[in-house]
Amino acid sequence: MCCAASVLAKGWLSPREAFAASRSLVDLIRDSAAKTPISTYKLRGNVAVFEGSGGNIAFLHGQDGKVFIDAGITASRLRILDAANALSSEPIRYLINTHWHFDHADGNAWLNAEGAAIVAHENTHKHLLSAQRVEDWNFNFPESPLAAIPTEVFSSEKSLKLNGETLALKHYGPAHTDSDISVMFSNADILHCGDTYWNGIYPFIDYSTGGNIQGMIKAADANLAATTDKTIIVPGHGHPVSNRTELQAYRDMLLAIHEIVAKLKQSGKSLDETIAAKPTAAFDAKWGQFVIDPDFFTQLVYEGA
Repeated sequence: MCCAASVLAKGWLSPREAFAASRSLVDLIRDSAAKTPISTYKLRGNVAVFEGSGGNIAFLHGQDGKVFIDAGITASRLRILDAANALSSEPIRYLINTHWHFDHADGNAWLNAEGAAIVAHENTHKHLLSAQRVEDWNFNFPESPLAAIPTEVFSSEKSLKLNGETLALKHYGPAHTDSDISVMFSNADILHCGDTYWNGIYPFIDYSTGGNIQGMIKAADANLAATTDKTIIVPGHGHPVSNRTELQAYRDMLLAIHEIVAKLKQSGKSLDETIAAKPTAAFDAKWGQFVIDPDFFTQLVYEGA
């Protein structure tokens, strides 16, 4: 989990530094969203993506109304509305959550108040409906207000036809969480991967709600299988306009680090010993320059190795 890339330039704290300063990572993300501008990237046809409020938000517009893929953080509400209204004057009709985490679903309630029906996997519904603790963030999330709870849920796959586009929703199985889905814009050939894909940065994996490193690798394989060199790929975090070459590099990084960490763990190395061995060293210059630093990512991989 992380916010806009501009946060890095401002010297945002690592998770370890945040905890030491008695500030949770969640608080820092919300603080950043309150002031970060929303950047708009037009993709193909009537599809765009907004960056700057938690996870990357895909946006579809047309005569059937505005459709959001993820809701971002409530503190960004006015800036998200401005960005959406600059592309379309149609009313808000749908919101699709790629998973339950607050940086993708915190804005559910206000989008529902604006008219959005909320669609999500059944596990997103379950997690938002009750209090959740994410151990690796050391944070307790209260149950969400009723207005934020998805009203249209599915277990495996779902299809929506809106604005001349077919949206194919598909559950990954346990990956970043147990609630992750992909959203394919079939006609435009655009895939939103949610937080199964972090472009150019180490990902967070939420073991508290069913995620694991092996599932992340399987999800990356599924994303590769669903795309071609012509597909525009929207990651949950990192630069919001990506491609299959970058996705392949991400998958290869996950697999390589998992194999190194698994060998160390299986040889009897403790977590501290594994971190000291620097199993991510070959990848840190490219992938380790953001909120999930090399030590923290090693810990996440070790949990599931």
